[in-house]
Amino acid sequence: MAIAMRSFAALRMTRCATRRGLLIALPLAVASGAIAQSTWYAVRGPGNAFFVDMPGEPVYKVIDTKSPGGTAFAYHSYSLEYRRLSFVAQTAQLPADIDLRQPRAYLQSVLDDRAQRLAGGKWTSVNWRDIQGVPAAESIGSVQGGSVLRQLVLLKGRRFVSLAYLAPADALRTPEADRFFGSLRLGA
Repeated sequence: MAIAMRSFAALRMTRCATRRGLLIALPLAVASGAIAQSTWYAVRGPGNAFFVDMPGEPVYKVIDTKSPGGTAFAYHSYSLEYRRLSFVAQTAQLPADIDLRQPRAYLQSVLDDRAQRLAGGKWTSVNWRDIQGVPAAESIGSVQGGSVLRQLVLLKGRRFVSLAYLAPADALRTPEADRFFGSLRLGA
């Protein structure tokens, strides 16, 4: 069955199945046991900063914040609770008073800050690599209550992008998580 991709606000709507095709395909899918697990949404960040797939319609929020130097800027956040799984994609255009001359050092500071919320205060694994030509780190850590946080942080110029996935420990590597992380495409 074709998957309907839909978006809102800064997201773009793309229909992959027609109503007629859906009405014909749905009974066939039910009869064969091949029901699609969910409707996937193509999320487009502001200014085409990134594109990522989510297994449902995310909630979009703008989170106003300030740099350590006091400059105001905003995180654009797309979050989704899906079954037992949580997905978050965030981006921000970082202000000039944040030192990004050493991107890995900046990303490490992000990891260190987020590690404070983990059980034991540290990541169980961190994998440094380049993604689409930009520095990135994928990390995994346990959260109190038995859940596991998997995140990917990267920096393209002054554009910061973060993907996060929170799930019970037995759901760390699901098809939904693999599609979410694997679908990331950086834009302008």
